[in-house]
Amino acid sequence: MTDLSIIIVSWNTRDVLRHCLQSVVDGLGGLQTEVFVVDNASHDASAAMVAQDFPQFRLIANSDNVGFAVANNQAIKLASGKYVLLLNPDTLVRGDVLLRSFEYMEQHAAVGALACRVLNGDGSVQLTCGGYPTLWNLFLLSSGLFRCKWPSAFSRYQLLNWKRDSERDVETITGCYMFARATAIAKVGLLDESFFCYGEETDWCRRFWNAGCPLRFAPVGEITHFGSLSSRQCSHRRDVMLTDGLIRLHNKHGGKLSAIAAWTILWLFQVSRWCYWSLAAMATRLPAAKARRDHFGGVLRDFGNLWPTRRSFSR
Repeated sequence: MTDLSIIIVSWNTRDVLRHCLQSVVDGLGGLQTEVFVVDNASHDASAAMVAQDFPQFRLIANSDNVGFAVANNQAIKLASGKYVLLLNPDTLVRGDVLLRSFEYMEQHAAVGALACRVLNGDGSVQLTCGGYPTLWNLFLLSSGLFRCKWPSAFSRYQLLNWKRDSERDVETITGCYMFARATAIAKVGLLDESFFCYGEETDWCRRFWNAGCPLRFAPVGEITHFGSLSSRQCSHRRDVMLTDGLIRLHNKHGGKLSAIAAWTILWLFQVSRWCYWSLAAMATRLPAAKARRDHFGGVLRDFGNLWPTRRSFSR
């Protein structure tokens, strides 16, 4: 059996993808590894770059953008690794994090999936891993109260009082680096393909926990994550897709009433942001303020289509 199957889903990220793949090559550390690059119909010659510069990797070139969940599942079905790593294309593998992750999982058989420390491009610590987005946590996020380090109930969602330098179990792992045990995936099942771009990782994490396969953060090394380069191309649609994922998540795990409550909380948040930036645009007439006003206005225009009772959710 292969030690590790690495899966990277890319959409129009050619230049950062090249650096990511080279960092993977440099960081394998003797592991028996297979690398899948799933290209979601990029128009920047990403697939051609992978085929030319990294012919040792397995390229899956989709003719359409099938989304994050479907693309990862395409590779998971082909993977032969004892472990499967979901890795974002806008990341850099640092040092021996792959080998140390493998060794940690070998020594902790009960762990279903592992996360490592993630750095921003400037070297600061990225707030990956945290709590499940319950309705209470969505309220904290929307109101900004999650930034309060006291009382601890406010900061617990994103674990603001934790420096990401110690081992602990977590409720969610960010998909930029999710080192999962293949036997746990077989038990939990593939990513839910009803999620297109957001929410599928959180749903997967919830299912790992429900199946008795805990998620853990351990200081096994670091990666750099530059952050959402693909989703930035979507303008206000990024926020719409993120909201859709959260509502879909609540419908699946909490039912229709939970989905309606999530929609309401998130709608109030978007309204508050549109009002703030509308006032800022009138007061300052700055182009940046007008751009933010128009951004949140676009989100609100599409928000009615996300009302839970207007659509069906596949499970």
